[in-house]
Amino acid sequence: MADINIPGISDKYKTNDLVESLMKVERVPLTREQKSLDTYKEQQSAWRDVNKKLSSLRDSVKTLYSFDNPFNNKLTSSTDETAVTADADRNAVYENFTIKVDSPATADRFLSGELGKDSTVPEGTYTYRVAGKTVSMKWNGGSLTDFTGALNRRANGVIKASTIGVNKGNVSLVIESLKTGKASRLQFLDDAKKYAAETSMIRPVKKDIRTFATSKNELKAPPQTVEKDRQEGMPEISSDNVTVSGGVITVPPRGGATIPVPSSAAGKNSSIEFSLAHAATEDITAALNEQSAEPVLPDAGGVAYGGVSVKNKPSDPALPAQPVKPAAPLKPVASDNVIFLGMKDGTEQPLATGAFKTDETGKTTVLISSGNYPDIASIIIRNINTGTQYSLSDFKSYKTDADLGYEPVHAISKAQDAQFEYDGIPISRPENDIDDVVPHITLHLHGKTTAAPATVSVKPDTDAAKQALITFVGKYNQAVAEINILSQNKPELITELDYLSDDEAKAETKKLGMFMADFSLTRLKSSLQNIAAANYTYSDQAKITMLSQIGISTNAAGSSSSYSAGRLRGYLEIDEKKLDSTLQDNLDAVKNIFGYDSDGDLIIDSGIGYAMDRNITPYVQSGGIIATRTSSLDSKIDDSENKIAELKTQLDDKESELKSKYGQMESTLNSLQSQQDSITNFTKQRNSN
Repeated sequence: MADINIPGISDKYKTNDLVESLMKVERVPLTREQKSLDTYKEQQSAWRDVNKKLSSLRDSVKTLYSFDNPFNNKLTSSTDETAVTADADRNAVYENFTIKVDSPATADRFLSGELGKDSTVPEGTYTYRVAGKTVSMKWNGGSLTDFTGALNRRANGVIKASTIGVNKGNVSLVIESLKTGKASRLQFLDDAKKYAAETSMIRPVKKDIRTFATSKNELKAPPQTVEKDRQEGMPEISSDNVTVSGGVITVPPRGGATIPVPSSAAGKNSSIEFSLAHAATEDITAALNEQSAEPVLPDAGGVAYGGVSVKNKPSDPALPAQPVKPAAPLKPVASDNVIFLGMKDGTEQPLATGAFKTDETGKTTVLISSGNYPDIASIIIRNINTGTQYSLSDFKSYKTDADLGYEPVHAISKAQDAQFEYDGIPISRPENDIDDVVPHITLHLHGKTTAAPATVSVKPDTDAAKQALITFVGKYNQAVAEINILSQNKPELITELDYLSDDEAKAETKKLGMFMADFSLTRLKSSLQNIAAANYTYSDQAKITMLSQIGISTNAAGSSSSYSAGRLRGYLEIDEKKLDSTLQDNLDAVKNIFGYDSDGDLIIDSGIGYAMDRNITPYVQSGGIIATRTSSLDSKIDDSENKIAELKTQLDDKESELKSKYGQMESTLNSLQSQQDSITNFTKQRNSN
């Protein structure tokens, strides 16, 4: 029996191989086009990689000359960071100043008496107020724990409630204000006041106002101090001409007095208040300058009788005649520092400016909180002015909490303003974060300074500048390396880059010499090298005008005799020691060589950073050189993909046609073979018969 043969499947006549050999020839255009497509895609990927590295370099140089450049960054330090720290913005000046913190700003924090752990808070409306902000809660009654949780959910940054285990099985409720300053006192209203009194958190207090300094007998002479820049011939500060009338103390020019503070007014919960006014008066320096420098003798006198007057002979001092050297003319003195506080240890300090409040009518009220000055002993008036008279009146002391009708029983802390000195100038503020004392600097008060004031220093952030320059050099070298690889077919370009991983090295190897015929990249590399080596004289006094002078160059290590492939390729090196020294001593010069205004229009128009930015931008910007290259490749890729799809369709049709033809041929041959077999079998049978 003959073998069964199915055309196109059994391939008895090797037609499949014949068709495949014919199709291989037909696929040559497709294979060629697919290789072209792969080349286009590799080129497009290469352009995107170089665009990424150039964009990264441009971003790096922009930061070196823009408004946010690291050369303007400021660092602050404090010799007593437990007392004060500071933050400086970019506009702060380099300086050192002292801060003495007498007391930071505090908030009211009140503690109740002991309560049972399972105690409950009765039903009611609980209202608390701090600095004009009110927290009110309707409470249906419940446990103390639930009460504090519910109150905190409604507190909105105004107050905070918590419980503290003071004894085994007992707790105390703490209600605290979240705002500092004496103007932010914690007030209890509605049922909150009632509950606070029931739990011994507050107690009633009567208003007790006492007056003092109502007569001159209560005044004492001011302590004599060494007056700074005191002029020879200027009278001493004296209490002789100080008057007290109707409760008003009048202090003429060069006058002064000491007002002892009653012990009842020096308590922690007390305040002292009085009014202060000043008025211009005739300056005493004019009269002092007119006084004769020679001795003035009294009149000799005489007698008169019956309308006849007889004068005594004038006295003759019999002093030798000699010229008198006139004294230097006195100059008027003006100062606002008039009120000082005397302490129990004999020292004194100026009163903080925050204690003076002037209303819309021009009246100035002085408010001294004894809590801020627990050791106060007296108020000292020292008027060193020569043309200003001061009037003080209505000296009174009172309990600080008396105006609320209650005072805390267990005050963990009380609302007080921060009291501190800036370079010896007393200042008070209601908060501990203060940004209006030193321009462009925010002070953060944490606690009382030790014996010596803290020194706060503002210095340049050289570390940030150094890191930015290191980043620039790294980005520059990466961009140059990418240009070298794309524009030259040298395998050593890859092996020299020891920072590449194996996979990255293989990927870069595929790019070698890919754009050898495109001179745009080599022109860019040449421009970047020229910019890095150029001289930038930003002023006639400029001493540092080149990158090499700050420790950045192709030969920063200084080894001129040894061969370095990196230097030949145009890579930059860093002399770290030289860079550190330059940044420390000439930071502004480094800043200027990267970007400066050459024509005075307040716009940077020269420098390394500016020049590199200008040269790189045409390549990486939207619609730039690289975008044009990739866009052109996009068109080629689309055309190639369309052509490949068309060729594949043609090849599929061709292959189907060949298979059909050779299938028919196989069928015909099979039919002929079958006929031949039939004839052969018939012949054999006939011969056998």
